Amino acid sequence: MRFDVVTLFPELFAPHLSHGITRRAFESARIDVRLWPLRDFADDTYRRVDDRPYGGGPGMVMLAEPLLRALDAVVAQRGEALPTVVHFTPTGRRIDQSVVQAFATGPGAVLLCGRYEGIDQRLIDTRVTQELSLGDFVLSGGELPALALLDAVARLQDGVLRAPSHQDDSFSDGLLEGPQYSRPERLAIDGVAHEVPAVLLSGHHAAIARWRREQSLALTARRRPDLIAAARAAGRLSQSDEAWLASLGI
Repeated sequence: MRFDVVTLFPELFAPHLSHGITRRAFESARIDVRLWPLRDFADDTYRRVDDRPYGGGPGMVMLAEPLLRALDAVVAQRGEALPTVVHFTPTGRRIDQSVVQAFATGPGAVLLCGRYEGIDQRLIDTRVTQELSLGDFVLSGGELPALALLDAVARLQDGVLRAPSHQDDSFSDGLLEGPQYSRPERLAIDGVAHEVPAVLLSGHHAAIARWRREQSLALTARRRPDLIAAARAAGRLSQSDEAWLASLGI
């Protein structure tokens, strides 16, 4: 798959693409990331890509014309029509695991990283096919959401993580992942001994799997009851799941 990233700050992407376990996806070209510096598509001496908003108001608006030229260049290099064109904006759909999974099995996308007060609406109306948000807050630009999406997609590619690793992640089955423990078995913190739950040391795989499921259900019920309701409505909770939740008064 290929992601073309149109940005004012391509240098923000280089460290992420070459470090950490997800670099395997980028270095192997399982995910081909092409960076397009937007100022290269300005048509004046000052390489201007923004101007004052019509109607007045604070801040600057990203001009449509440099973005159009950038998208035309992407089309010319791809040799085909544009795939999904993503604009990152607080008004977009919140990125969740279902969004990530769709991109992880798709052909890629063009990622538009806006800045300032946003992008000229005419460009959005005529070129953007999907608007996404990282959450209910405002960032300085679209680079961080783009990086977050690339990271989430990369870790789902074959060979990046150990095969079953991401299958137990939070949201993979609609629930939050439960607690994890490692060595030593007994850990003293502030003079108090904290031990690994005995079931995890038992070697009884079925019992461990059930304990982890129960911890996942309990944590999700406490912190994201909406996810429990969604899992119940979708028929993803077993009779033993429901019995455990009932024992918790849920």
